[in-house]
Amino acid sequence: MPLILGLESSCDETAAALVDDSRRIRAHALAGQEAAHAPFGGVVPEIAARAHVEALGPLVERALAEAGVGLDAVDAIAATAGPGLIGGVMVGLLMAKGLALATGKPLIAVNHLEGHALSPRLAAPDLAFPYLLLLVSGGHCQLLFVEGVGRYRRLATTIDDAAGEAFDKTAKLLGLGFPGGPAVERAAARGDARAVPLPRPLKGSAEPHFSFAGLKSAVLRARDSGRYRAEDIAASFQQAVVECLIDRTARALAASAGATALVVAGGVAANGAVRGALQALAAAHDLPFVAPPQWLCTDNGAMIAWAGAERLAAGLVDPLDTPARARWPLDPEAERVRGAGVKA
Repeated sequence: MPLILGLESSCDETAAALVDDSRRIRAHALAGQEAAHAPFGGVVPEIAARAHVEALGPLVERALAEAGVGLDAVDAIAATAGPGLIGGVMVGLLMAKGLALATGKPLIAVNHLEGHALSPRLAAPDLAFPYLLLLVSGGHCQLLFVEGVGRYRRLATTIDDAAGEAFDKTAKLLGLGFPGGPAVERAAARGDARAVPLPRPLKGSAEPHFSFAGLKSAVLRARDSGRYRAEDIAASFQQAVVECLIDRTARALAASAGATALVVAGGVAANGAVRGALQALAAAHDLPFVAPPQWLCTDNGAMIAWAGAERLAAGLVDPLDTPARARWPLDPEAERVRGAGVKA
């Protein structure tokens, strides 16, 4: 029963986990950086990278101790190799390379997005390929047809900002605190989602993609008008995001014949309004709805270890000269989209 050590350091969470191929999470150790970044209202890459350097070694030791094993019991070392903040990605990948070299164990360089894409299979053993995935996080907003390990067909992506980025910027504009996603959700629970007229970018469009930059600008104008409570702006913003996500996902379902389920993953998948609306959409299409537990939606080591287990089972291991990547699309053959396009 192979045991995989997974390391995650792509943004502002440092994590180490041990997962076996029977989906048992043997250990998970995580260190957040919220206090370090809170004064800036967002993640500062240099601060994040230094924090990863300080935290990762002790977290690996803690995970091994929690599982009651030594490195000799580990069958492979998996680490996020991108995409992400390049300084942080390098910290985790270099440690994984060192451990792999020292122990003679295989290195598995995991695409962070693949970690999210496969994480629902860690939580739901019956989830079979292929499935339609809404991958919605701080850095990415994509619809992917997941055909198998390493096989992803991108149906849509954002042409500018990701939904999670829009949540974070909205929280900063409204002075709600950091991290922004949970702060906006808490404020929205106290607000009126019908109070502020906000746009629904690309809703109803024949174009398959997402756009949230205009919505973010509309939040700024609503704030500066002085006419609305912050809670009402937050609630109206969240409702607009939900409607955009549902509209685009419903469109993608029409191009996803044979999908076994509608699946959501990524940090924004922890949002209750998003999950509830997607569950209703799946039910309307007679599809199962699968979402990981909330702690598996945000960045974590268990999803990287599980992706490593899936890749190891498929015979996919990597050489020690594998590079760290700031950008790394899951579907490199997908057509580049208009606008920013860099989040493809």
